[in-house]
Amino acid sequence: MTENEIKKGLAGIVVDYTAISKVNPETNSLLYRGYPVQDLAAQKSFEEVALLLWTGELPGADELAEFVAFERAHRTLDAEVKAAIDLLPTTCHPMDVGRTAVSVLGALHPEAEDSSPEAELEKAKSLFAKFPAVVAYDQRRRRGQDPVEPREDLDYAQNFLWMTFGEEPVAEVVDAFRVSMVLYAEHSFNASTFTARVITSTLADLHSAVTGAIGALKGPLHGGANEAVMHTFDEIGVRPDESREEAAARAKEWMEQALAEKKKVMGFGHRVYKHGDSRVPTMKQALEAMVAHYGRAELMGLYDGLEQAMDEAKGIKPNLDYPAGPTYHLMGFATEMFTPLFIASRIVGWTAHVMEQRAANALIRPLAAYNGPDQREL
Repeated sequence: MTENEIKKGLAGIVVDYTAISKVNPETNSLLYRGYPVQDLAAQKSFEEVALLLWTGELPGADELAEFVAFERAHRTLDAEVKAAIDLLPTTCHPMDVGRTAVSVLGALHPEAEDSSPEAELEKAKSLFAKFPAVVAYDQRRRRGQDPVEPREDLDYAQNFLWMTFGEEPVAEVVDAFRVSMVLYAEHSFNASTFTARVITSTLADLHSAVTGAIGALKGPLHGGANEAVMHTFDEIGVRPDESREEAAARAKEWMEQALAEKKKVMGFGHRVYKHGDSRVPTMKQALEAMVAHYGRAELMGLYDGLEQAMDEAKGIKPNLDYPAGPTYHLMGFATEMFTPLFIASRIVGWTAHVMEQRAANALIRPLAAYNGPDQREL
């Protein structure tokens, strides 16, 4: 095998078919089962999008009502899961908590080893329902706050925010959060999704696949980027009394210096998109709404300055993590909780891919070109 035949990172390699999502190069649009994600984010609930990704079609009224009732009845976090979380130090990363919680949920599930399509869909729905409580419980324990129990009279986004902050969120915040969940739900064969499919290909259970996917998502080159964006803002300095224009000027100067020093700045560029992440305009609109709601123009200024400087110097556009990070910050989520929020959304895409992989399975086992020492004697 020649060096030219090796595709580091599997770049450009097509390993399988998927009917779940694709990036349409003609419109630079991400499609979920054929629907542009920006249209889904504008018109559909996260519950509807989840069913679309799992089943292939948007649900009718009866199917949606049945799922909503199921999800609301399965939100409470098991005592064993809470106990496992409590054993972990608050100095560990919240992604460690998410990874552990999913593993415990799998161990507790009565149909953990049942890989029938019906059981897999039920497990996906249950994980969808329970994971928000993991994020909320962990953030509150880190802040020394008592846990807040879920409410069945609230929809998914409303309840997630209620459990995290202990107060009913206003409509603008709920909608921005819903939009972020829809946009993060699925993105074809990314690193964590491919990890889930590799694990599934061994005929391991669904929770094992999701646990492995969480491990892949923890890395800053994948899911951790939304957290890194806020760290960049903090490094520049967030000054609430500053105007948008003043903040933009400081951010632009910081970016120019960072690029001159060849510093890696997270939140920009994407392996798939060549003309900008198609999800960014929708998420940026949600960020603008949060900035207006909270009266925090300086955050938008930092956003503007970094974006402009990167575009002028490198022609590189922001990815979804760039507007998502400051949006979650304005809502009140701790920075280290941003990637667990990604988990809560991407559980939908991961489990859709687990079910698709299992339906037409082949063990994923690539070859490697050996470049170590020739055979030698002891």
